[in-house]
Amino acid sequence: MRFPIVIHKDPDSSYGVTVPDLPGCFSAGDTIEQAIDCAHEAIMLHIEGLLMQGASIPIRAPLEVHRTDENLADGIFAVVAVDLSKLAGKPKRVSIAMPSHLLAIIDEAASREGESRSGLIARAALRFLERQAGEQ
Repeated sequence: MRFPIVIHKDPDSSYGVTVPDLPGCFSAGDTIEQAIDCAHEAIMLHIEGLLMQGASIPIRAPLEVHRTDENLADGIFAVVAVDLSKLAGKPKRVSIAMPSHLLAIIDEAASREGESRSGLIARAALRFLERQAGEQ
């Protein structure tokens, strides 16, 4: 999932980072590169906190929407990609049914990717959910 960030710098300060789509999520760094790296970690921790509270991940607005926000106009815009599958937590066994030919296709794809059937299905489900959140 990709999140727009805004980097800003006041005289005599580090680079500050805000994540407009995640209210309360912010970070900083001594360089722009460090600020972006720290923003990635802040986003992951913020989302993990939301999920632990049972909250959903807020819907992202298009970057163009944030660029028209007067409060963000003087910032440097960037986009940070986060892998939400790393927040999956402890696996839970479930039982599902699907056509055997589909299962064979999934197993073949998982083998090509070097992962398990469960891992491939989980990754596909996360990508679907990310797309759905991006379309809302």
